[in-house]
Amino acid sequence: MSLTFYWYPKCGTCRNAKKWLDAHHLSYEEVHIVDNPPLRAELLGFYQKSSLDLKKFFNTSGLKYRELGIKDKMKSASEDELLDLLASDGMLIKRPILTDGEQVTVGFKAEEYEKIWL
Repeated sequence: MSLTFYWYPKCGTCRNAKKWLDAHHLSYEEVHIVDNPPLRAELLGFYQKSSLDLKKFFNTSGLKYRELGIKDKMKSASEDELLDLLASDGMLIKRPILTDGEQVTVGFKAEEYEKIWL
């Protein structure tokens, strides 16, 4: 299983997820989500494979999210508009994202990682 781990090193949740992956001896490719954000097509794929609501892909606690007033835009924006917003700035994307190309997790919960990645 080849894993790709989209993360932001300054994010505590990302560091916790990385520690979990390392403790369970899972190998993964690290991708800095701000320096190399996923492309719109990749985000669409993550969304489709995750069975999560697209809103779950937004970093709602981020400064950029608040600055751009995305909470208000969520109510009326189309799926395409939301994907365009996500693809515009890696800081808008909830992290970490872990994928093997088939399954996708967004954020980090140890129980969910155990269930999906072990």
